[in-house]
Amino acid sequence: MVTQIRRSFEFVQECVDELYRVTWPDWPQLKNATLVVIVFCIMVALVIWVMDMASRFLIDGIMRVFGAA
Repeated sequence: MVTQIRRSFEFVQECVDELYRVTWPDWPQLKNATLVVIVFCIMVALVIWVMDMASRFLIDGIMRVFGAA
């Protein structure tokens, strides 16, 4: 039990040490990365929307051909 507690404490200490070694982004880098993520999400949403509209058009056409619509 004591060994597990000691190992847990060492793990937490190593995590804290690693956090001090991290190079954190400055404000312009953070803004740029955020903008890239937002633009990428919008682009993916547009691609999914176009695919949805195309598949809807295709399925409606097939349904009209077979008289189901």
